[in-house]
Amino acid sequence: MINQNKIDILKNDIVKQYPDVLDVLLRDHTTQKNIFWATYNYEELGDKYKYNSPILPDLITGENGQIIMPRVQKDMLLQRSRSREMAEVFTPSWVCNAQNNLIDNAWFGKEGVFNTSEGQAWKTNKNNITFPVGKTWKDYVKDTRLEMACGEAPYITSRYDTTTGVFIPIENRIGLLDRKLRVINENVHTSGSWLKAAQKAYKNIYAFEWQGDNLLLAREAMLITFIENYKHKFDKEPLLRSIKFIAYIISWNVWQMDGLKGVVPNTCGKIQKKIINLFGEIETDSSFCKGCLNDNIKKHNGLKCLIKDWSMKDIESGRKGKKIKFIDLLK
Repeated sequence: MINQNKIDILKNDIVKQYPDVLDVLLRDHTTQKNIFWATYNYEELGDKYKYNSPILPDLITGENGQIIMPRVQKDMLLQRSRSREMAEVFTPSWVCNAQNNLIDNAWFGKEGVFNTSEGQAWKTNKNNITFPVGKTWKDYVKDTRLEMACGEAPYITSRYDTTTGVFIPIENRIGLLDRKLRVINENVHTSGSWLKAAQKAYKNIYAFEWQGDNLLLAREAMLITFIENYKHKFDKEPLLRSIKFIAYIISWNVWQMDGLKGVVPNTCGKIQKKIINLFGEIETDSSFCKGCLNDNIKKHNGLKCLIKDWSMKDIESGRKGKKIKFIDLLK
């Protein structure tokens, strides 16, 4: 088992303990390739670490196993550089908690359901969560949540405070996913039913991020949260096939995207068309991305990001989980 009290999830540990899972976590279902770096911070390591290069397992394992690390463990110069260039500023857990509480205040119709904010901390409600009339724990688990520009996903799972690096025990976590899993832990007591409920929870948590290293950290944190909660509940690890399926759900629901355009980062550009003029000669007509020119999110010509609606059936495969363009969800 990966060290539960360690905030940095070592890639070598994932490869050793959960074969093939890292490959799943690196997958981009829109491009049918791996997620890419989308940052200049690693270019000094060689051509394979350039901005547009894919993140490959061998680049972040073995002797390179600690190249990607949580922001709090990066040196201050690099932190300032990322804040300046990509507006990367991570939110303290107590702020994430206060904002997540607002969502639950509205859903439950009352305050203090999971915890009570106390300055720059919180006091956890130790009693089992009760639900308002007409709603059940199952409704809460399947209620959809989205974190935009998620970074390391501190709003989704709070394994550690992203600003201090302090590890947070399962019972005191405050993320959107953490809360769903807490409700499941309190209401489901057999392994099979727990796994189905957890899968439902993961299918209803979405997030997107620009930078590939942050995206991988977010995906890893969500996966390890699943393993930690299962072990916390049943005092053993889930089977590898269960871990792989959760990783697969995460790889669809937490994706790489330019949030202002709804496309894979840096895929907008000139469109060149070959036309035949009045004299029968072939000419090239170039036009720029209309979305970029007019700041219209519906008009970008970049590669539009795909996600899955797990409540719908895919016509081609007959399985649950219909591919849809994220941009089509915007009114």
